[in-house]
Amino acid sequence: MECLIAYCRAGFEGECAAELQAQTTEQGLAGYARAKPGTGYVVFTLYEKGAAQQFTDRISLLDLVFARQLFVSSGLLKDLPITDRVTPIAAALESQCEQFSEIWVETADTNESKALLTFCRKFSKPLRSMLEQRGKVDPGNATAPRAHVFFLSSVAAYPGISSPSHSSPWFMGIPRLRCPANAPSRATLKLEEAWQVFLTPKQRQERLQPGMQAVDLGAAPGGWTWQFVRRGIRVTAVDNGALAPSLMESGLVEHRQADAFRYAPRHFADWMVCDMVEQPRRVAQLAAQWLAQGWCRQCIFNLKLPMKKRYHEVQICTALMAETLSRAGIPYELSFKQLYHDREEVTGYLRRKDKRYQSKALSPKKKTTVQ
Repeated sequence: MECLIAYCRAGFEGECAAELQAQTTEQGLAGYARAKPGTGYVVFTLYEKGAAQQFTDRISLLDLVFARQLFVSSGLLKDLPITDRVTPIAAALESQCEQFSEIWVETADTNESKALLTFCRKFSKPLRSMLEQRGKVDPGNATAPRAHVFFLSSVAAYPGISSPSHSSPWFMGIPRLRCPANAPSRATLKLEEAWQVFLTPKQRQERLQPGMQAVDLGAAPGGWTWQFVRRGIRVTAVDNGALAPSLMESGLVEHRQADAFRYAPRHFADWMVCDMVEQPRRVAQLAAQWLAQGWCRQCIFNLKLPMKKRYHEVQICTALMAETLSRAGIPYELSFKQLYHDREEVTGYLRRKDKRYQSKALSPKKKTTVQ
């Protein structure tokens, strides 16, 4: 039977499996998950032939919170002969598709799999060579499926395919970002990754223009503020703590020492961002309030999840935000993703869908406290 292979952060296999179960059930598809804690992946088997491909054709990877990558496999190849592992894997790939845009030989993102990743890199060369000789690889065909080979060990692998438009564009589903030497903290990579995950290159160009206005709630020491400053965007950094001196020297940052939950802006902001250690429901309500009050166009925020019922907590936060925004009559788009640079948290992107921008000068409003 066909199955779905989903990569995820080690320790979140249960959440990834529960989400796949909920999403497939919503589409009227039947199946079951196998998820071993700490392995960094989930295998979801569907009973009906063609159902796995049908599911991936209907869903975007952004519709899944905990899956970093998703592809369709024809099943596990076990006891691969050490003398020739290439031939059976190539045959399994060819049975799924006639041509591929690229070939990725991968493994799980765990400490135990680091040595296996070296093997994957070496194995990719003979596999690619065989498929190229057979005319199965066309890098110029952007619409052709991508081939995946997911090794569990050197003699066991799941071969499969994904659609480039419905899967992660990064090897193993991980964007490789380097922390800039002059950034105030490594947390800066969370916002950089969020923009790459939630926005297309064209959207990043349109929505991150010099001269825009941003508000960073809980800004200290300034890792997220730094991302705006490097793009020439003015920032109101709200935090009782100190910011990195280099940010203040930029001339683009106004530091407001205030409680992020009580702060009310004087001017409309293109962006509000928030990365605070707070209860997830409280942060979710705060983000929804900023759109409902007409204080900003879009938000990126992190929800620090509890140890148990983490997927359930994301669902609750989604429902709370929907209620607030629906009551305010705000059309919106909302996505959550557990990013590579996240830990026990997920990142949300919330944006008004209408094209009406608020006036740059806001009417005085009574400051409200998010409970």
